[in-house]
Amino acid sequence: MRTIIVTGASSGIGAYCTRALKAEGWRVFATARKPEDIAALEVDGIEAFYLDYRETGSIETLVASVLERTGGRLDALFNNGAYAQPGAVEDLPVAALREQFEANVFGWHDLTRRVVPVMRRQGHGRLVHCSSILGLAPLPFRGAYSASKHAIEGLMLCMQQELQGSGIHVSLIEPGPVTSKIASNGLVWFLRNIDRENSVHRRAYEAQLQRLQAGGSTSRLKPGPEVVHAALRHALLSRRPHPHYVVTVPARIGVILKRMLPASMLYRLLAKRA
Repeated sequence: MRTIIVTGASSGIGAYCTRALKAEGWRVFATARKPEDIAALEVDGIEAFYLDYRETGSIETLVASVLERTGGRLDALFNNGAYAQPGAVEDLPVAALREQFEANVFGWHDLTRRVVPVMRRQGHGRLVHCSSILGLAPLPFRGAYSASKHAIEGLMLCMQQELQGSGIHVSLIEPGPVTSKIASNGLVWFLRNIDRENSVHRRAYEAQLQRLQAGGSTSRLKPGPEVVHAALRHALLSRRPHPHYVVTVPARIGVILKRMLPASMLYRLLAKRA
């Protein structure tokens, strides 16, 4: 039976992929932070563990526990757990940016480094990272999250090249808007870290606040997490997995525009999306 660690499995993409992979015959080791989310996964027969990317001890414990159960083997890792810190770059406290990177970059790096030696010993493995179209084409007021995804793109693409010939494949999934709780979860970080009342962007923040409170944007082009699962499945099972999986129509349009338009025109166009 193939084995995989899926992080951020409490809701959205992680929750869907966890259950879909289990139904397909994978032995899934899923992670969440809240006890009630861990319990919900266990009710569905999934082996669930506590993980907070900002806590090195929880990463170490997760890997040790999984390897103990598998006899020291692991076929795949899906780094997915993350959050989005909204706010204009000029309003973003350094501490908030640092915490964003702890959760979205440094924790991913820590977990990945711990499983690579396992995969090297066994001669195979799949490392799949849920990035974002914002890691390729940034948007206003998403600076912290976009920066973290740009960092993941650079870091893991270097690893992808360094692991060639090892039997370990690295893939990045870059979704556009997908139905999830990332927008509503971001509301907490927005209220905690952004001084919107004293910002020159106060008016723009009012519109953003309404969007966050409503759970994010709504669009017929905003599919469910099954589109990410389809890309993940290919990255895990294909003999030749892609380095990049651009998922959803808006994401594909964004990539095309980035290739075709002059940079100044592209960024003016993206600025209107604020």
